[in-house]
Amino acid sequence: MTTESFEDLVGRRRSTRGYKPDPVPRSLMEEIIAIAKRAPSSMNTQPWNFHVVTGDPLEKIREGNTERMMAGAAVDREIKMVDHGYQGIHRDRQVEIAVQLFEVMGIERHDKEKRQDWVMRGFRQFDAPVSVVVTVDKELADDTIAHFDCGAATYGLVLAATSKGLGCVINGQGIMQSSVVREYANIPEDQVIMTCVAMGYPDDSFEANGVVSRRAENEDTADFIGFDD
Repeated sequence: MTTESFEDLVGRRRSTRGYKPDPVPRSLMEEIIAIAKRAPSSMNTQPWNFHVVTGDPLEKIREGNTERMMAGAAVDREIKMVDHGYQGIHRDRQVEIAVQLFEVMGIERHDKEKRQDWVMRGFRQFDAPVSVVVTVDKELADDTIAHFDCGAATYGLVLAATSKGLGCVINGQGIMQSSVVREYANIPEDQVIMTCVAMGYPDDSFEANGVVSRRAENEDTADFIGFDD
């Protein structure tokens, strides 16, 4: 039995946007959560919580999220967002991945119907059979260190799922109407919804699953100080 290297696992991870309808066993999700919660946190505070949702409750979340967004409801998220949206290089990268996805899916710029359908897929959490709603304890809601730790655990969740043969995508669209998520996922009042992760067995025939987002070069994102070479 060969063991996959960490580098290979990281390189194999994709944002999966098309899933088979096959259910994911609770036992497998338990294994994935057990791995993810080994993520580091400040002074071992472990500020995260994972709410694993499937079946009818997830269907109700999809319906409520989609219906409210289609009706023009204001975004109802529990964490702060940039009011003006992404700008500059961050907006450029956002557009670049959208272009990559639309190209492989055959969605033309002028095709409003297909573009709208794509947005709706995001609100439905890409029809994945499982959604993991990630929350942080409310007493740490304004603590950016706790947010950082929660992000580390979410990445651990994604890598753990990948290592077990599942696909997933961190999906902020799935919590656009957080009050709907809170109701049907039974989120306690002492927790704040941060994001959700759509998860399931990847549909290899879904073209967008093969898209690999590009990363900036080291020279654009990292400085090396004090080295001799």
